[in-house]
Amino acid sequence: MVMEYKRFNNSVVIRIDPKEEVVECIKAICDKEQIKAGSYTGLGAADEITVGLFNTKEKKYYSKTFSGDYEITSLVGSVSTMNGETYLHTHINISDVEMNVFGGHLNKAVISGTCEIVLTIIDGQVEREFNEQIGLNLYKFL
Repeated sequence: MVMEYKRFNNSVVIRIDPKEEVVECIKAICDKEQIKAGSYTGLGAADEITVGLFNTKEKKYYSKTFSGDYEITSLVGSVSTMNGETYLHTHINISDVEMNVFGGHLNKAVISGTCEIVLTIIDGQVEREFNEQIGLNLYKFL
């Protein structure tokens, strides 16, 4: 199976299939549809998820990978651009078989069942720029 989507004016409904990676799929759609600003929400099931936590004092990300059966209980993110390229900022919450919930900044999620996402397009463009003081790529309004 291959990820599918349908655009309805300023919304895109997306289905991501098993073995496909969430961030790559969203980015591919944004590139193809020339989406420069927006937000998205989703849910589904994944079996390989890498999440990160940004340590603000050290200005460094720490990551952890989860393997096995996990429900995606919440997926949220924003679309912007940085240096003319699509830039996604995504967070995720996942639940294991014992209903423990884990979450953080999404680096990677490989779908095991399905993933359903609704992307809302904002008419315009929001750029990002690295902020030395904070250590993150922040919104820069043009």
